Amino acid sequence: MNKKLVFLDVDNTLTHAGGYVPPESAQRAVDRARELGHKVFLCSGRNYGMLEPMMKYGYDGGISSCGGYIFAGDKVLNDCPMTEEQKNKLIKMFTENGVYLSVEGRDLTFNDERARKYLEIDREGYDQVLGMIRAVWVNLGPQSLADYDGRPIYKIVFACSSIDQITPVKEALDDELEFIVHDFSQPDCLFGEVVNRKFDKGSSVRLVAEKLGFDMADTIGFGDSMLDIEMIQAVGTSVCMDNGSPKLKEMSDLICPSVDEDGIEWGFRKLGLI
Repeated sequence: MNKKLVFLDVDNTLTHAGGYVPPESAQRAVDRARELGHKVFLCSGRNYGMLEPMMKYGYDGGISSCGGYIFAGDKVLNDCPMTEEQKNKLIKMFTENGVYLSVEGRDLTFNDERARKYLEIDREGYDQVLGMIRAVWVNLGPQSLADYDGRPIYKIVFACSSIDQITPVKEALDDELEFIVHDFSQPDCLFGEVVNRKFDKGSSVRLVAEKLGFDMADTIGFGDSMLDIEMIQAVGTSVCMDNGSPKLKEMSDLICPSVDEDGIEWGFRKLGLI
């Protein structure tokens, strides 16, 4: 069997949203796959600072910030923050429109603490969007936006109560930046991310495959959200978690059990990785 190059999204795929510790079953599967000669990379919207604590569990590298910063072992394969103009315009326009921001540098994240008021919402059907807001604004240990020190920014996460709040910003920068509103958002509680159009998870997995000498037919990607679409389209075999986006499920070759049901180990066995 050909050796495979496997890419694992993190939040709600390898771990619960905002988590740093994979289930024992997932770690067991990754360890065994690597023993058999397969390569396993993390592939996440998280920045490097949020991925680095997970590297102790044994991965061959990572795609962070949706591809803005990519590393294999101690080698950096891509380092592409937003321009100062893009960053400054986003922060200014989002703030003027009442959008709550989480700005992600390579190592640190700075969050608008006012967004915590979203966590006070108590309505049926809001569990997933509020869970992701809680993961970004609380669980992943961000610093206050008031302490942002001007460092390069790779990605911006936002929360707001109306699509009208982000429309002017999108119209001004849509040629350069992709504005993703997650499909688990609610009409009055939107959660999304802004990513540079110079890269995405799809172009990133192709770059890693090229650098490591893998044919794309021998790549496998596990994901759950709208941020994973390009990865799912690029890899040779695509897997969506059962707890994932309905749209992503339709596009994927295989649906595996959720993160709560030992999905990674099940998928690795199903695909002959272990």
